[in-house]
Amino acid sequence: MAEDPGIGFKIQGVVTDVKGECSAGHKVGDRFNISCYDCGGLCGFFYHDMFPNLLTFQFGGKLPWWEGDTITVQCPDMDNQVTVKLERMERTS
Repeated sequence: MAEDPGIGFKIQGVVTDVKGECSAGHKVGDRFNISCYDCGGLCGFFYHDMFPNLLTFQFGGKLPWWEGDTITVQCPDMDNQVTVKLERMERTS
């Protein structure tokens, strides 16, 4: 298994909404660390879908519609959609 080398920003996620019932069991309030090296316990469908944004976000990039150090991403399952807020912060160690 790949180890997170600790480069880029630290990213923390929190599930802010679940429409329907997530087949992977994610619930509102779930918190996790996530990076390009660690899926944070998300299902493969969601992680795969968010990866391009995560890659940009972790390494300091910005898209025109992002504000500050927080972005919102959504699961591709439109019937049981999970919404996650990602926050990037400087690594302390």
